Amino acid sequence: MTTRPSPSISEEPAVAGYGHQKEDIIRRLRRIEGQVRGVQRMVDEDVYCIDVLTQVSAINAALQSCAVALLDEHLSCCVTEAIAQGGDQAKVKVSEASKAIARLIRT
Repeated sequence: MTTRPSPSISEEPAVAGYGHQKEDIIRRLRRIEGQVRGVQRMVDEDVYCIDVLTQVSAINAALQSCAVALLDEHLSCCVTEAIAQGGDQAKVKVSEASKAIARLIRT
């Protein structure tokens, strides 16, 4: 899905700024999905807990990397365009980015 209702002041829907990297992001997420299935198998097969935790840590790192790539795209595309246009839209996009960064830092 590339559009969603925009929380902004304008009536235009928000469009995904990662469009040109969509296939790379999907590939990353599919790899992460495979890692999660692998951890499920490990638990099902009673693999040593430290080995399972190591794989969980790798999944977390992969998700963080994917999130940073998405955030970078948001900043370089959506936020940059909004700032160039100025006005309230710029404030909304910067606020969105700040909140997203805060969520990433907490996790």
